[in-house]
Amino acid sequence: MRSPDPARTLAAELAEASLGRRIMLEGHVHRRRELSKVSFLILRDRSGLAQIVLRPQDIPVDGIPSEETVVRVTGTVAANTQAPGGVEVVSPVIELLSEPARTPVVELWRPTLDAALPTLLDHAAVTWRHPSQRAKWELTAASLRGFRRTLDSSGFTEIHTPKIVDTITESGANVFPVDYFGRTAFLAQSPQFYKQQLVGVFERVYEVGPVFRAEPHDTVRHLAEYVSLDVEFGFIRDHRDVLAQLHEVLAGMLECVRTESAAAVDLLGVDMPVIPDEIPVIHFTDALRIVGAPDEEPDLAPVHERALGEWALEKHGSDVLAVEGYPMRKRPFYTHPQPDDDRWSNSFDLLFRGLELVTGGQRLHRHSDYVSAIEARGESPSAYAGYLDAFAQGMPPHGGFAIGLERWVARLLEASNIREVTLFPRDLHRLTP
Repeated sequence: MRSPDPARTLAAELAEASLGRRIMLEGHVHRRRELSKVSFLILRDRSGLAQIVLRPQDIPVDGIPSEETVVRVTGTVAANTQAPGGVEVVSPVIELLSEPARTPVVELWRPTLDAALPTLLDHAAVTWRHPSQRAKWELTAASLRGFRRTLDSSGFTEIHTPKIVDTITESGANVFPVDYFGRTAFLAQSPQFYKQQLVGVFERVYEVGPVFRAEPHDTVRHLAEYVSLDVEFGFIRDHRDVLAQLHEVLAGMLECVRTESAAAVDLLGVDMPVIPDEIPVIHFTDALRIVGAPDEEPDLAPVHERALGEWALEKHGSDVLAVEGYPMRKRPFYTHPQPDDDRWSNSFDLLFRGLELVTGGQRLHRHSDYVSAIEARGESPSAYAGYLDAFAQGMPPHGGFAIGLERWVARLLEASNIREVTLFPRDLHRLTP
């Protein structure tokens, strides 16, 4: 009767294994080093690297498997201060779990990937295997856990809303049309309408999901599909309550990054941002003055955002800055105006290291205000009947915000291009892989 194989041991667990114990590892061949009297196989699994020592009698008949081949290695734990974790595996038996792998387009065993971004993106399924690439997504995953935990602990309910819709949500943004059983539909630009309606059900909601923008931008900061972290909640006084909740969320995301992806932070040399106890806030008109822009400027240009980021760091020691009171003509129709001057809005953009990361604010909540706002745009309220019905049935004062996940990680790493932190980016030119 066959004796049972030992349970799988992860590379990171080897250091705690008893010397002389027979263990079993599974993973990819990360690197091979063949010397005259002894050879080494470095195995990579999801937890890290393990060193396997091969004497001539341990080498399989077909030779040491090629790099990236998936293998099972059964061997004995031995001490070696030069090996990862101070231990290695000797007297191994190697079993191939896949066909021998073809040579990767990049050498994944090197400490850094010396390849152009198009090469990394074209071969993403393989290049993401590199430890420094994986570390980028580990920061992303930790950020998501921090986002969810912070909101869960504050009484929020996670929701999921349709991504095929019949109405354009964000004014001024292009959409991707979809043939929906003979009718024209669109890929959702945001869950805005749905998350507002669900405030009337749950009071506090959030969603993590893709959004789609058919904007022909070919820049280092734009994607046609990205992950949006959306939050909406009721019974607020104004947009400052929304900003306070955003502060809690960002603090929770950073805390999770620090505590749960510390190894990735160290590997990538992340300069963790400074977010003070209270986010500094300036009015849009003051922002124009600080950057020397004309008073009639309707929005902040990227060069203005960078200048304001430098100003916030110098003036307040903060990597974030909230600019409130954007002109109403530049905000969607559901935005609540500033009560004492309806030229300006009760909304804000949060700049993170000189780049717009978050748009948020207070929404209209009275049905009559929506009717007036839609008619002022020259549209018929009947086109928004399903959306407006919730407000006709009573909705509390509410507001919310949305964080672009890829932008967040790109600025966290101070990456030069948002595609560096996106698993499979979709943009003006890229539809594969």
